[in-house]
Amino acid sequence: MRVVIFGATGMVGQGVLRESLLAPDVEQVLVVTRKLTGVRHPKLHEVEPTDFADLAPIRDQLADGYDAVFYCLGVSSVGMDEAGYTRVSYDYPMAAARTFAEINPETCFIYVSGAGTGAQSRQMWARVKARTEREVIGLLPHGYAVRPAMIQPTHGVRSKTRLYNAIYTTINPLMPVLERTFPKYVTTTDRLGRAMLQVARVGFPRHILENVDLR
Repeated sequence: MRVVIFGATGMVGQGVLRESLLAPDVEQVLVVTRKLTGVRHPKLHEVEPTDFADLAPIRDQLADGYDAVFYCLGVSSVGMDEAGYTRVSYDYPMAAARTFAEINPETCFIYVSGAGTGAQSRQMWARVKARTEREVIGLLPHGYAVRPAMIQPTHGVRSKTRLYNAIYTTINPLMPVLERTFPKYVTTTDRLGRAMLQVARVGFPRHILENVDLR
């Protein structure tokens, strides 16, 4: 299996990258990133586009027979207006989805969304992501959206958002208790990465996977 990862330096992306490099059936990983990961591995290739809304300059590299795309690129909505958040959370992933719909419509495309996403939500981020989910799934026969809830970073993974790192550091000692008490709402970066790989391998009965499905 050959996979593409968008956003491999974020917390979810780091987990997906680690599990992809460890998976025996993954033979090549192409990372599309805003900055290089710093990871060295014979399976790994990296490309830095100048604009995630226009992937035409790297189209030939993306057309190299990839089986799955893991779209993990995202940003916190804290302090962002709707236009700025929409550019990152809708325009960018839709540019990737449209590119693969043209070059290889059978590609499995997995968009990382989040628990609580919904078109009728009062939260701006949830409405934007719901639109992206709907259009990715409508565009690609093997389009999926995954909605993780509380994610525990594992194996040295860290969030790029300072606030999130502070939160994870504070609650990390409580994670075993939270997982026993609220198992449907807790996962880890490595578990999430393996779940996304499994969806790419065999699919899933539904195109939107909640946290309980990912476990």
